[in-house]
Amino acid sequence: MQLYAITDRRLFSRPEELLEQVILWAESGVDYVQIREKDLPVHTLTALAAQIVGTVRAAGSRTRVLLNGAAEVAAATGCDGVHLTSSIADDVITSVRATLRGTLADPVISVSCHTISEVERARDGGATLALFAPVFEKRVDPEVLPGQGLAALGEACRMGAPMPVFALGGVTVSNAMDCMDAGAAGIAAIRLFAAEGWRDLR
Repeated sequence: MQLYAITDRRLFSRPEELLEQVILWAESGVDYVQIREKDLPVHTLTALAAQIVGTVRAAGSRTRVLLNGAAEVAAATGCDGVHLTSSIADDVITSVRATLRGTLADPVISVSCHTISEVERARDGGATLALFAPVFEKRVDPEVLPGQGLAALGEACRMGAPMPVFALGGVTVSNAMDCMDAGAAGIAAIRLFAAEGWRDLR
């Protein structure tokens, strides 16, 4: 089971706590860390990305750091790749890969997908992996919306092959293996990885 942690600094009371959590992720073998702080101005996001990359590298970890943001910022801060939204144009993955290859031989490109057609487009466009969501639920405060279910996840995994598809949306320690049984390459989450229980997945 591959693990994909997504940051949300608002879940921590102090800025240092996010970096402390990143250290735990890196030392525990989390495969990917996505920096998802889209509300930050570019200069602040750049500084945070550089800090997170430095923290992961100092841990001697193989964790790959992805930026939910501009490819230029990802390249400048030493990230291993980027995460893109489902609304990308068909040629965006190619363009992003070209930008990142200025500093990376094999950049990671992750894409959010909410439908089977988006999964297929990500696969055909050359994405490294896709996050299929929501599987169990989607939180839009103060509401919790229902997910698409494990059958939809399984179909997304089949149609995305050979591109790995990760389950996102309401994933917990108790339902993570259900995602794997449906064909997911791994699980992705925000709240799960901000709590303690995720280490039981290793």
